[in-house]
Amino acid sequence: MNNGCDIWAVIPAAGIGKRMQSDIPKQYLKLIQRPVIEHTINTLLAVEQVSGIVVSLQADDPYWPDVLIESDKPVLIAAGGEERCHSVMNALDVLSKQQDYASETTWALVHDAVRPCVSINDIQNLINIAAGTESGGLLALPVRDTMKRQDDNQCVKQTVDRTGLWHALTPQLFACDQLSRALKSALAAGILVTDESSAMEQAGYYPRLVQGREDNIKITHPADLRLAELLLKSLSEEPGTGERI
Repeated sequence: MNNGCDIWAVIPAAGIGKRMQSDIPKQYLKLIQRPVIEHTINTLLAVEQVSGIVVSLQADDPYWPDVLIESDKPVLIAAGGEERCHSVMNALDVLSKQQDYASETTWALVHDAVRPCVSINDIQNLINIAAGTESGGLLALPVRDTMKRQDDNQCVKQTVDRTGLWHALTPQLFACDQLSRALKSALAAGILVTDESSAMEQAGYYPRLVQGREDNIKITHPADLRLAELLLKSLSEEPGTGERI
């Protein structure tokens, strides 16, 4: 089910990934002999409910031509922005200019380029629960560990009550027009949001938290690549999950 929504995946992929200590952007590092973003894109396009994808790229991105798309679904390109929110806004703008765009029913499934281990089942579950609702939703994980807040000397200032706390993941699913307005409103207010849910929250919405798998990791540091390889191979071996690598 997608509740009558036309769902497009959106991938902001204009970042350079400074923490990765690499000469190339982390989304293009090799993972099982192929770029990280290639795994991500092909997983999203393998979801039946996804109509196509919009990828925001840096101008004259030299690595993008090497990405192999294993789908006949449309792949649109948008200009990358200075920050994630700008890249997402540009992608939404490109999508809104498509001939068959319907503002009432088109939804954006925004996903990190460097989360290649996302489960197809998790994406479908998010769509089934959040598509067509008033506030949309996002994959997330309840916080399990004891949380500490530091002081200026990186010592413990206090222990934070973890009750009701969640780790935000992606994808995050929202109506395109609502998300576009929310992002523009946040920027106008001087708020640089780090995920789409934050913009929707600032606009007065209450996105649904949909629990996802713990192996939906974000590749940020070199060790994450080794873990992602193990996770992708494990996903491909799970019976009946419809996963792929």
